[in-house]
Amino acid sequence: MSNLLIIGAGGVGRVATFKAAMNDYVFKNIVLASRTKSKCDAIAKDIKEKLGVNVKTAEIDAMDVDATAKLIKDTNSDIVLNVALPYQDLAIMDACLKAGAHYVDTANYEHPDEAKFEYKLQWAKDSEFREKNLMALLGSGFDPGVTNVFTAFAAQELLDEIETLDILDCNAGDHGYPFATNFNPEINIREITQKGKYYENGEWKEIEPMSVSFKWNYPKVGEYPSYLLYHEELESLTKNFPSIKRARFFMTFSDKYLWHLRALQNVGMTNIEPIEVCKGCKISPMEFLKKVLPDPASLGPRTKGQTHIGVVVTGYKDGKKKRYYIYNICDHQCAFREVGAQCVSYTTGVPAMIGAKMIATKTWFSAGVKNMEEFQARPFMYELNKNGLPWFIEELPTEGLPIDEI
Repeated sequence: MSNLLIIGAGGVGRVATFKAAMNDYVFKNIVLASRTKSKCDAIAKDIKEKLGVNVKTAEIDAMDVDATAKLIKDTNSDIVLNVALPYQDLAIMDACLKAGAHYVDTANYEHPDEAKFEYKLQWAKDSEFREKNLMALLGSGFDPGVTNVFTAFAAQELLDEIETLDILDCNAGDHGYPFATNFNPEINIREITQKGKYYENGEWKEIEPMSVSFKWNYPKVGEYPSYLLYHEELESLTKNFPSIKRARFFMTFSDKYLWHLRALQNVGMTNIEPIEVCKGCKISPMEFLKKVLPDPASLGPRTKGQTHIGVVVTGYKDGKKKRYYIYNICDHQCAFREVGAQCVSYTTGVPAMIGAKMIATKTWFSAGVKNMEEFQARPFMYELNKNGLPWFIEELPTEGLPIDEI
């Protein structure tokens, strides 16, 4: 049994803590910490009432490496699950190295002052983790995370090698607000407003933001326009599966969402650079926008519909060309009834807990900094079925689909 420290008490932290409590035969002690302890206390109270499991809480500034390392030691935590903001990744990794704990996160490092996220600085810590016989598991959310595992499953069990990879992320939920983001507004809007990027024949190619799209019929959810974006798992997947000739990521957005986003861009509200609003007073427009938009963690009670996330992989098996679609469908209200959060938090928080469980049980273990696809996929996929995220596989035609026309 392992002691687990979870850092971050937003929607994902709520889900991960609930799910860890449901797996208390693996996690002996669970501690939930964040900058705002009252949020942790509220989650712990709900878990105690619904599951009868005790969760301890703590206050922490995760950017303070020494304080975080002290908390890890004081709680005897074997594993730290980071579901805080991506710009805190490096500090929490350093705290784990200092305190001697394994590390898990759900999103790669994002520079706090620029719209740029990459694995480079986290991968650079590989030798430090190996020297201490510690493991850092990067991107154990859904995308990245489960999409990496789906891709690995295809490579390990369905195809001799993968030639093309398309990741498809559809949120068909409706929260009823004119405009809101389903996870941290700053991260969500940064992903959309930066240039799109995809991998083809050994090169990265850029496109203007939201300039390439197609319509895809998401099984049991419906047809939605899907826009080409850059997403972090493409970086590791193309590195770890060199047979891939083309890799892309697509996400759906409603027309209403895009209208509001363009209006906010036109008046500068999506900028991250601080501006002077009065003498001696500066504020980032994006920070202000975060304050006035609905809190993503509050969307659970009112969001209806489903999410549908999966991968389309094409390659060869025994000399024959094959294409498979591996995906999950999650219902917002089912997720809310179970853990009090909507699907975007649920589909990230559940795999986050499973990643920690893989390390706790030594099902996955290799000292160093690792990505999800570097391990056997089947044990993780078994845990997805067991913990509320069942997956499906369909064989598709290898030609003539809308995805082939872009």
